[in-house]
Amino acid sequence: MTTIDSSPDTSGDSTLARPLAAGVDWLTSSDHKKIGRILVGAGLLGLLATIVANLLIAIERVDGGAAALDSDSWAQLLGSQRVGLVFGTALPLAAGLAVAIVPLQLGARAIAFPRLVAAGTYMWLGGLILSFVSLLNNGGFGGGDGDMVDLFLAAHGLMALGFTAVGISLVTSVLTTRAPGMTMRRVPFFSFSALVFGIGLVLVMPVLFGAMIYLFVDHRSGAREAFGGNEGIYTWAGWIFTQPSTFLFAVPALGLFAELLPVTFRKRAKLRGLVFGGLSLVGVSALAAVTQQLRFDVPWEGSQLSVADGDDFSTKLGDVAPWAMFHLLPLLGAGILFLMMLFLAKPAKDDDGETILPNITAGFLFAFFGFGMIFVGMVGSAIEPIVDLGLVDTVFSEASLVYVAYGIALGAMGGIVYWAPKLWGHTLDMKKVAPLALLGVAGTILAAFPHYIAGFLDQPAGLVYDNGDLQIWNILVLAGHGLMVLTVMAFAGLLVAAMAGSEQNAVDDPYDGQTIEWATTSPAPTSNFVDVLLITSAEPLLDLKTANDSNTGSAS
Repeated sequence: MTTIDSSPDTSGDSTLARPLAAGVDWLTSSDHKKIGRILVGAGLLGLLATIVANLLIAIERVDGGAAALDSDSWAQLLGSQRVGLVFGTALPLAAGLAVAIVPLQLGARAIAFPRLVAAGTYMWLGGLILSFVSLLNNGGFGGGDGDMVDLFLAAHGLMALGFTAVGISLVTSVLTTRAPGMTMRRVPFFSFSALVFGIGLVLVMPVLFGAMIYLFVDHRSGAREAFGGNEGIYTWAGWIFTQPSTFLFAVPALGLFAELLPVTFRKRAKLRGLVFGGLSLVGVSALAAVTQQLRFDVPWEGSQLSVADGDDFSTKLGDVAPWAMFHLLPLLGAGILFLMMLFLAKPAKDDDGETILPNITAGFLFAFFGFGMIFVGMVGSAIEPIVDLGLVDTVFSEASLVYVAYGIALGAMGGIVYWAPKLWGHTLDMKKVAPLALLGVAGTILAAFPHYIAGFLDQPAGLVYDNGDLQIWNILVLAGHGLMVLTVMAFAGLLVAAMAGSEQNAVDDPYDGQTIEWATTSPAPTSNFVDVLLITSAEPLLDLKTANDSNTGSAS
């Protein structure tokens, strides 16, 4: 038995004239690049829909509940925000980029179990559509329509199965389809992050599926006593929509940031094991989801652990230990990546004594800002459980989720820009795309940071809040989501315009890359590589260029 499809997709051999035939070709394709682009495209649409929900929430908060929505829609709107940020944005963008790129980085002809990952993609897409149908018809968290609540639970079970399939494919690909000579120490950073991400999905999604089963049975049976029925959905499954579980979905965005650092600063990445360790530490957040840890109340008074109410120190330490493990370890992992950037950014000289100047690309700007937003979300999530700060059940939690999800979106856009030559055969215009990275980070900060402040000022997590003293922060949040709408729409417009261009203008290696995806043509063919490549280091393409330069010098 082989993990590679025995009947490779041949749709790229000819151009299909009829749109219907072309659509069928895409929907039935086993080419990982097409499947990944379907996930990414659907994720961008999901991001736009989620931002619209965020705008409606922000408008309601600014107007103090006197706007267009009635109170019966509040829970569903807030539920749409959570579902959209996690299952409509973060997961498909992270998974789509990994599915599209990892086989190219591994030197593989295809992804492992291509039909499995295709089936998982459509299970997720069908589940997401059914989730929003449920929410629009008074289902979801605390929904009043019993059938729609059942549909909501079943839809999330379907999405959990879909992402389990995607995770199995990614993990198997990294472990079994590497080119000869590519040991695990030589795996590119982004592919290693996809391995961590895939393992996390395989651990987390079956737990979510199990939670959906017992919630569905409890609600469907009519007893609704064991798990609280529709009101118990968030209690028992809310961990998937909040931190630290969502840190797992950010691992590919952090892997992209690590991937671009050596290319940007034109150096070899030393201490690769340390970077692998950093990405793995962020992946520890998957264990929070496996253990269904939703909240960590840290009993902190000033700088000392509280031992009030008769609790001894060991009891308090037992409360603090999981918080430190699931919040501080991922922060440490992200901090390692930041230290790597500082190390590579140090000025250096080439063999001719010339200073090596960094090659700042639009992809790197997106990846850098995405990393920064994810890191700020991690910091916020780490301080929220400290009881004395009074941040629990305020908008502070929403803000940290927005930071992480929008950060993942910015990182995914950076990956799209960086690998556009391999996926579409086009290089996006730096002058047009780079300003969108600045607009996106400004929108993310405005959409989230004011709610950090409002959380310290005790604005509750609910939809309606008409305290005039806090209105300014809600206005700023509204403006931030508005900027994100502009960013995503402009980015999608530039991407579509590039794909619609009459000629594919990308060269094979536009960024002076170091890894082997840049050794194939732009765009990459269906089978990725004409010949099987032999890998001799972690930077095989850079070695090849150095050898060619040496041979040229000897010949001259």
